[in-house]
Amino acid sequence: MKWSRSFIHTLKDDPKDAALKSHKLLARAGFISQSAAGIYDFLPLGKKTLDKIRRVVKEELDNAGCQEVSLGVITPSELWQESGRFMKYGKELLRFKDRKGGDYVLSPTNEEAMVALARGRVSSYKQLPLNLYQINTKFRDEARPRFGLMRGREFLMKDGYSFHATEEDMLREFALMEATYRRIFTRLGLDFRAVEADSGAIGGSGSKEFMVLADAGEDTIVVCESCDYGANIEAACRAAPKYADFAVNFDGEIHTPNIAAIADLAEFLKIPARKTIKAVVKKALYDNGAKICLFFTRGNDELEETKALNAANANELADDLESDLASVGLSAIAGFIGIDFAQKDILKFVDSELANEVNMITGANKKDYHKVCAKITESEYNFRDLIAVQKGDICKRCGGKLNYRSGIETGHIFQLREKYSKPLNATFLDENGKAKPFVMGTYGIGVSRLIAAILEQNGDEKGCVWGKEIAPYFVDIIVANIKDEMQKNLAEEIYEKLRAAKLDVIYDDRADSFGFKMKDFELIGFCYAIVVGKVANEGKVEVIDRKSGEKNIMDFAAAIEFVKKAAL
Repeated sequence: MKWSRSFIHTLKDDPKDAALKSHKLLARAGFISQSAAGIYDFLPLGKKTLDKIRRVVKEELDNAGCQEVSLGVITPSELWQESGRFMKYGKELLRFKDRKGGDYVLSPTNEEAMVALARGRVSSYKQLPLNLYQINTKFRDEARPRFGLMRGREFLMKDGYSFHATEEDMLREFALMEATYRRIFTRLGLDFRAVEADSGAIGGSGSKEFMVLADAGEDTIVVCESCDYGANIEAACRAAPKYADFAVNFDGEIHTPNIAAIADLAEFLKIPARKTIKAVVKKALYDNGAKICLFFTRGNDELEETKALNAANANELADDLESDLASVGLSAIAGFIGIDFAQKDILKFVDSELANEVNMITGANKKDYHKVCAKITESEYNFRDLIAVQKGDICKRCGGKLNYRSGIETGHIFQLREKYSKPLNATFLDENGKAKPFVMGTYGIGVSRLIAAILEQNGDEKGCVWGKEIAPYFVDIIVANIKDEMQKNLAEEIYEKLRAAKLDVIYDDRADSFGFKMKDFELIGFCYAIVVGKVANEGKVEVIDRKSGEKNIMDFAAAIEFVKKAAL
């Protein structure tokens, strides 16, 4: 491509609404253009890079035995109603009617549609296993789209779905997809971690996220400093802390006037916060109503919201409780609710680390009073893992220290099992002729988000830095002075030789200054520049490595061989 014929438009200044490095660079370098909130057009440079990432993903998936399809972006809502996700998915699911009154959704993911595709065509265990995928546009109506491609409403996603006769075979495929994803992200040059995760609106269990490590990541991941354990904060677990014995010299009820906060209670009673029990009140929202939920944790721990949501099996947890607390008589004792509180229609969950604890201080279920709970017996309470892991906690796997890292979720794989096949009545006949629901897995990659993630990890103060597999052009030929016939002729000779060698090359034949061209080379992030300048009369050029900044003067024929070898 000759630059004078290209549709490449770089900007001097950052967009006013851009906060992240990737958003600034992609807009300034002419990769994307915003058309609406959370919706971006891909310009030629962006489309080339997107296609190259897509090619890497496709090559690895095809090599793993997956087959590509392409489903409609719009899905009949009746499929989502069959699966039970039509209301549970929330407001991010864009629902609409067509001119005939038919109900549809703009798909954010395609579990339902892919199950519907398979259930009419796969009837026997002899046709299994099967792994179908697509790389297609999705839409998620984000409440606050931001950060450019990192959290947009419209995005390009790879979503794959596997169908199996047995759970053992599904687990085999799950392991294969994990290994395949590792190859994909390694080829893209990313520093990433595969971590345990919460399954969220997709459902199922045993899910893993692929997190690109970057300071700008919205997700907090917990990693062990001594082993490869990693988990999203929503799913992270720890080894139960081993606390030294502490004698609580109280019995029965204790008068604690106006002392509702844990820190104040611990100070008042001269005990560590770990000897108290914290009550957190939430309203759980369901398809058919709402319920008050009580969550109890140790006083020095914090409730993890997603774990609480999963414990209650709710669509959402809300904090607007004033009228609700009054209606069930809790408003009078807020701050003094005890672990033994019992009332019909109020759900109660206790963190599993409190099981069998003795002499803990809890609310007495009346204002201005706490009491001693002699023992929290396992048979008496509904235990769940509810707490958020903290820095310095102990790894359950190796005993090392846990720490926080920021990550960008770029891939997520799930063990769905029968979550969608059962409600959608998707079955096959096993070797005994018996109808059974498919055992499923699902596997996603945020293809367009990867462009931003790569830049968050690799972009520098000058601009974009791309790996050779995904750079929009591998080599940028820069003529220092386009009016110099010798420089121009040598540049064109190099350009034609590189094109003949099938390299992705762009020839900067603009009549702009050399400094201006160099800034565009650095901003866009082509892997190499071949500068045809003052030493052209000696048959020499300068080769610049964008990533390392290394510069070398060499014979133009040697330069051609150098970049050809670098492209391998």
